Amino acid sequence: MNYLVIVRHGLTEWTGRFTGWTDIDLAPSGVEMTKKYAVRIKEKGIVFDLAYSSVLKRAYKTIEIVLATIGQKVPIIKDWHLNERHYGALQTLSKPEMVKKYGEKQVNLWRRSYDVSPPKVSLDDPRHPINDPLYKDVPRKLLPAGESLKDTYNRVVPYFKTEIEKKLFAGKNILLSSHHNALRAIVKYLDNIDDTSIVSLNIPYCIPLIYEYEDGKKVNKYYLASDAEVEAVITSIKNQTKA
Repeated sequence: MNYLVIVRHGLTEWTGRFTGWTDIDLAPSGVEMTKKYAVRIKEKGIVFDLAYSSVLKRAYKTIEIVLATIGQKVPIIKDWHLNERHYGALQTLSKPEMVKKYGEKQVNLWRRSYDVSPPKVSLDDPRHPINDPLYKDVPRKLLPAGESLKDTYNRVVPYFKTEIEKKLFAGKNILLSSHHNALRAIVKYLDNIDDTSIVSLNIPYCIPLIYEYEDGKKVNKYYLASDAEVEAVITSIKNQTKA
């Protein structure tokens, strides 16, 4: 048996804002929560072959913390395809403030629908990734000005299938840390979730999500936490638009 272990990055210094591709660091509480749940991976006894993360520090620092906590050193592959959804003109702004300005219905449509994009940023906006040196080697036409979950799926899942899933089929143990919408896209693919049902799926911070594989086939899925722990973190995510 081999494993895919998914860990959504810990809480950041910008919890409550539309962070997107903004490169915000983990908050101290996010670091401690990551360590807490990494211990459960250690207790599970999984030995990893490779680790993957986005290029954003909150994801790859989560990987580094997990590996340090479980006492393992493996190659970490960082790729922009695993970045969070780009929130366009909403990026950097307060979720509660946007609710006050546009109303909860509109903000939830931008935030939770499958194929509705937020307002896009212009090419000269500093929030557009063409203006970020981190993406200087990425073809400009590939860099988004704002994405729906569907757009995110179309960016993340082809990379996952080509770069990660093939290794899972070959029996490798993979650790993956990424972001809420990127991971929702991957889970949508892995669990064959339809476009309507995916809008209500939440993935909790830090709690390891385990996929088990046997002979190149996915056979099981579970969190390394109780249902109550998972639900408590998901409830906190749902409340982020509230002041």
